[in-house]
Amino acid sequence: MAIPVFFYGLLGKNHKAVAARHAAADARRARARILICRTDNIGDVVLTLPLAGYLKQRWPGATVDVLCRPYAAPVVAQCRNVDHVLTFDNDSDDAATALFAGSTYDIVIFAFPNRRLARAARRAGVAERVGTSHRLFHWLHCNRLAHFNRSRSHLHEAQLNFELLRPLGIDYAPPLAAIASLYGLQAPALAAAATLRAAAPFNLILHPKSNGNGREWPLGHYEALARQLQALPGVAIWITGSAAEGAFLRQQAPALLAMPHVRDLCGTVDLAGLTAFIGAADGLVASGTGPLHVAAALGRPALGLFPPIQPIDIARWGALGSQAQSLAAPTRCASCTGAGSCACMAAISVDAVAAVVVGWRSRALAHGDRP
Repeated sequence: MAIPVFFYGLLGKNHKAVAARHAAADARRARARILICRTDNIGDVVLTLPLAGYLKQRWPGATVDVLCRPYAAPVVAQCRNVDHVLTFDNDSDDAATALFAGSTYDIVIFAFPNRRLARAARRAGVAERVGTSHRLFHWLHCNRLAHFNRSRSHLHEAQLNFELLRPLGIDYAPPLAAIASLYGLQAPALAAAATLRAAAPFNLILHPKSNGNGREWPLGHYEALARQLQALPGVAIWITGSAAEGAFLRQQAPALLAMPHVRDLCGTVDLAGLTAFIGAADGLVASGTGPLHVAAALGRPALGLFPPIQPIDIARWGALGSQAQSLAAPTRCASCTGAGSCACMAAISVDAVAAVVVGWRSRALAHGDRP
């Protein structure tokens, strides 16, 4: 049956009306105060910073703030795309309510779900509250729902955060190569880091532990790597980690820390200081943990070590940066032994890691590639 000509006219008018509403909403958001909530681990927070960078590019007149845990705040504070850093550590209704008291935010994006914060944002009258649709409390407290599931997706974590923009009319997922330019992270200056860097032509950070947040390369492999690198002139190794991790390493890997070219920095600096040391170093090797993503975001040579197991593999959590790369065993072991003693991680050879580091050293010495 033929469709009357006037009906096409109605469709055209409706399309124009929808386009006009979208344009008006985009213009309003261009002046908005936006809060991105990411209250989990440091690495997750770093991989959310490209979202802030993109919003700043799209809406230069907008204010973009980030809410995180206090321990992640020193890293977020070094991001030029974040206007203000807020912290939330007391998981209580009163603390959440106080955080939004007198709020002037126009948009809140829950990159990490939190029931109390979502409820407080609704009660405070935040106009647009974005959350994922697979959380029941988001249906109750958010009025902009993003329909995706992180655990089932094949996208990288940094890309997945952009799915939260769809309810705002933005259909954009950056290619992995574009992530590096969106971090906006810069390392603070620290005299101790500069002094230590000057003591050797090539300085490598090894960050063996992950605070229990990921599969770890065996300590014996780190020791073997350090021994291989000892044969190269001008190589110094900095071991980083928390005070508790340092105590563990001194008990479980004393031979690593006793090598003459190794410096134990565990527990000696706070997160801002660690960021400074990462920025000063010539490279970093770690499993999928916060310092790896900090190094990648700073544009430093970074090598991430991962198991070939979805969703904790390179495809989801690999290091993204202008000089970042990741390694994994070629295949998953037949019977995974778990995080405590991961055969998949042990299958990443010391020689493969050493080859990457030797390449960094050659380039640094040949081209003066120093921060």
